Amino acid sequence: MSEVSESVLVLRRSLQRTIQGFLVGPAQPVRNPAIRSGDQGLFGPDSITWRVHSDASILVGGVRSLLLQTMHPLAMAGVAEHSAYRTDPTGRLWRTAAYVGTVTFGTKAEARAMVAAVKRVHVAVRGTLDGVPYSANDPHLLLWVQHTLVDSFLTSYQRFSGTPLSGREADQYVAEQAVVAKLFKAEQAATNTAELAAYFAAMRPELRGTTQARQAVRFLMTPPLTLSVRAPYSVIAAAAVGSLPARVRWELRLPILPVADALAVRPATKVLTRVIDWAMKAPVA
Repeated sequence: MSEVSESVLVLRRSLQRTIQGFLVGPAQPVRNPAIRSGDQGLFGPDSITWRVHSDASILVGGVRSLLLQTMHPLAMAGVAEHSAYRTDPTGRLWRTAAYVGTVTFGTKAEARAMVAAVKRVHVAVRGTLDGVPYSANDPHLLLWVQHTLVDSFLTSYQRFSGTPLSGREADQYVAEQAVVAKLFKAEQAATNTAELAAYFAAMRPELRGTTQARQAVRFLMTPPLTLSVRAPYSVIAAAAVGSLPARVRWELRLPILPVADALAVRPATKVLTRVIDWAMKAPVA
């Protein structure tokens, strides 16, 4: 190997360790089960889910989903009153990454065990908001969270991956993700993009940007991060905001200039996600 090639590999591995440390902490990312066993999980290597969730655009989708989730007052109350996102933001990130990685790439048994673990944690997440009771295991709220993830991952992939899905493939992705909603015993999930759009249209009367939501959003936009990831995260967060519906941005007080989004944020995000993908494909040291 030439000195230049070796230097490039060292750089890739260094970036890989930094990214993995930020996303999963001391844990190891979930490896594709096709490598380990005959059990290829809930979806398998030929699925659209593996294609979408293997792309670095999922980072934008993750932030976007958290922003969008705050728009449901009952879901937001559960987070505000029971989550440690302010005091342990990296821990919450690691747990979320472990959940997505295991449900996507783990074996069927691993995926089901992860869903069961999440539901056990949800048992304690209950309370009232303005006299209205809420529970994190409410099938209605479970579907809201699941659909915000599906919509955000799909939206981000279509914008930033460089290889957008066809209409048929996008429908297949939504249909595949309905399996996860069923495991959670959520309400009936959308099985194509038209149904997903209809779901969000029907949910509009329930959604609003509360004080709790805006506080959470401010934290999400400027979390306490190390210098090495602060600038990349700023790009990802800006891309997430730019991909939200205009009404959501207005409710959450997240203004963005369309020209700046088109001319600066989107190109920068595409470059960043491709660099991340390049680094993550480096041979394991």
